[in-house]
Amino acid sequence: MEFHCIEDCAQCCIEREYYPSKKFGKIGVLILPEEKDRIEKLAIKNKLKIKILPRIGVSEKNDSIPSKILAYQLMGSEKNGNTCPFLDTVSGEKSPHGGHPCKIYNERPLACKAYPLIESDPITLDQKCKFCKECGNADDNLNSEIEALLKIKGKMIPEYSVIWRYATNIGETEDQKIMESGWILEE
Repeated sequence: MEFHCIEDCAQCCIEREYYPSKKFGKIGVLILPEEKDRIEKLAIKNKLKIKILPRIGVSEKNDSIPSKILAYQLMGSEKNGNTCPFLDTVSGEKSPHGGHPCKIYNERPLACKAYPLIESDPITLDQKCKFCKECGNADDNLNSEIEALLKIKGKMIPEYSVIWRYATNIGETEDQKIMESGWILEE
C-alpha cells in the first residue's frame, strides 16, 4: 500500500507532543544546524515570526552546558506549541489533498520530508498519523522519506558522549507547573 496524506489532513503540522516527557514541554519540528539559516530566511520571505530553540546538544563533560548543538526545533505559532508557523491556515487555499498548504513545502526541513517515519530500531510509522491509523502500513513509495530520515540520523552521531535535551517550557496551561526550561542532561 502506498503512503499518501489523508483527505483534508494537516494534523502532523498542527499537533505537537511532549517529548520525552511533559517536564521537557512540547517539541517543535527538528531543524538541523545547516537548515537553521535557510528556515529563518524563509520566515522573513513569508513575513512570519518564528521561534527556533535548541533541541539536542552534546558536551565532553556533564558539568557544563552543551558545546555543540546537533539539532534545533521550530516551535509552533500557538501559545501551547501547536501549529507550524509555515502552515497556511488563513488564505483559504488548499493543498493537493485538501488540507492547509505548507508555505515552504518544496523547501521544508528534512524532518518534514521524513514524516511519517519514526527513527527507531526498526524504523516505524508514526501511529498518530491519520494514514497510519486508518490504513495500518505503507509498503511502497517511502523511499524519499527513508532517505531524509537516514540523513537526519547521520547528523545525530555525536562526537561527544554527554547528551543534553532542551526543555522548551511550552505546552498546555495546565502543565506549566510540571515543565522546565533550558538544558537538561539526558539520563
